[in-house]
Parts: sequence; structure tokens; C-alpha cells
Amino acid sequence: MTFSDFFRRFRRKRTVVPVVRLSGAIGLSAPLRPGLSLVGVEASLERAFGMKSAPAVAILINSPGGAAVQSHLIHKRIRALAAEKQKRVIVGVEDVAASGGYLLAIAGDEIIVDRSSIVGSIGVISASFGFPKLLDRIGVERRVHTAGRSKSMLDPFQPEKDEDVSRLKALQEEVHAAFIDLVKARRGTTLADDPDLFTGAFWSGGRAVTLGLADRVGELREVLKERFGDDVVLKTIGGERSFWRRRLGVTGTERLAASLLGGLLNLIEERLLWSRFGL
Repeated sequence: MTFSDFFRRFRRKRTVVPVVRLSGAIGLSAPLRPGLSLVGVEASLERAFGMKSAPAVAILINSPGGAAVQSHLIHKRIRALAAEKQKRVIVGVEDVAASGGYLLAIAGDEIIVDRSSIVGSIGVISASFGFPKLLDRIGVERRVHTAGRSKSMLDPFQPEKDEDVSRLKALQEEVHAAFIDLVKARRGTTLADDPDLFTGAFWSGGRAVTLGLADRVGELREVLKERFGDDVVLKTIGGERSFWRRRLGVTGTERLAASLLGGLLNLIEERLLWSRFGL
């Protein structure tokens, strides 16, 4: 190799692909584990899509789902930026992309999964507890005053009412229908004709490819090397600020202390989401 050849090779600009990681339950925040939300990820997405020389944007997803609205907001923002910047979106699934996590995944133009990833759970769930006799047993009188007869619907300290359950199920059906429509619009004719596809069932990554929920089994870095050459560089976007800088520097210790109880409850709910998939 001549010196000029070496110099040209040294000067050659490597292909850089920005990577945004979307990890955790959606819309559920604990003090030490902020959940996924549009506010939390929008800046990282804008930075990634703003890299003019990047031929694509990669998104790594590891989420059991969570809030339907936040899932949809993040999905729409990804698609809007992809259209505006004319970038292809390549999604890599780690352990799980289920429910709202799968809604995030279908923002990609291509979905890559591990053979053992958990994918799917296209459904809507609402889970809670009921304590209608607890207060009587401990001698506590609860006083609730409302304007609007449905304002205390599904109160955990009152017996469950059939009309409240029916109202909740009707709402769930609407959200589920919107989820199904979005999956069909994004995955199109790749979807298999399987009666369990939209029942809330979930599958391994390998099976998800067969069903058309994902495109291929592989590893994101290797796929990007195939696509853009061995010299491709993956640049992680976001996550630079520490927890203590975010929380203490912005909100203060008093607000942090006040959020501990709510954060603990959200942490329990997040743990339940992950445990549904054996994680």
C-alpha cells in the first residue's frame, strides 16, 4: 500500500448510524427508573434524525408496554421525523417488544429480533385490586363526594358494578381496535392469517418473523454492517445526563422525596408488566 493509498483510506469518512435506546415500561416512572414518555425521548429522537449524513436511524427496543397514549405519541413522533428527514428506521428488539413496546417497534421500516425475543401482545389490559370490605374490618369510614354519577367508577373500596365493567371494556375495545389498525397499516401484507394474532398472545422472535410481526432474526450491529459496510459506526444518542442531575438539579430533593411512594407503586406495576413475559 502506498502512502497516498493509506492517506485516502485514513481520510475516508465512516458511515455513522445513530442509535436511540427505548427501554423500560411506557408512561410508568419511579424515582430511580424514569419510564418512557415522549417528553423523555423526543430530544434524543430529534438529534438522531437530525444527523444529515446518517443513512438510517436505528432504534433498540426493550419494553413490556405500558401507557397506550405515550406509546402512540412516541410512535407518531418517530414516523413524523422519518418522513421529514427522509430516513429509514431500523428497529432492533432485545428481550421484549410487547403491547405498547410492539407499538413502538412497528414505527420501524424493518424489525430485527433475536430468536428468543418476546414479541406481540397486541391487546389492552387493565388490572387493579378491590378492597370493598377492608375498611369495615379496620373500623375506618371512607367519605367520597362526587358531581357526576360515574366519577367514582371502579372505586377499589366499593363493590364492582357491572355497568362500570361494561364501560371499561367498551373503552378497551376502542383502544384495541386502534392498535390493530395501526399494526395492519404498518405491517401490511406481511402479516400471517392467524386467528390469534390480535388476541393479546405473544411469541418468540423466530415465530414472530413467521407471523409477519417482524422481518428477520439477527443482531442489529451485524445487520447494519451488512447494509452499510464493516466500517459502520453506531453512535448512541441520549442518556448522557445522570439521574441525580435530572432529578436533584431540576426538581429538588423535596419533590423527589414526595414522589417516592408513587414511584414505588409504579415500580411494582412495572415489575408486574415484565413478569408477564417471564422477565
